[in-house]
Amino acid sequence: MKKTNVGYLIIASAIIWGAVIVGCSYKLKGTECYEAISNILFAGVIMHFLLIWAPLGSQLRKKKEGEVK
Repeated sequence: MKKTNVGYLIIASAIIWGAVIVGCSYKLKGTECYEAISNILFAGVIMHFLLIWAPLGSQLRKKKEGEVK
């Protein structure tokens, strides 16, 4: 796995979670709405798993298979 790919994935992760935090703070402005906040956080977790950890896991599996052969 190239170091640049991991770096991009880490930066993408930071951007996603930054957007989640900004979205939560926007929704919390002056109200108490737990359900709306939990939906934003849940969407952030799903995006994080799909866009960051799925490709990273795939790359790690390919690297591991290459080492075994």
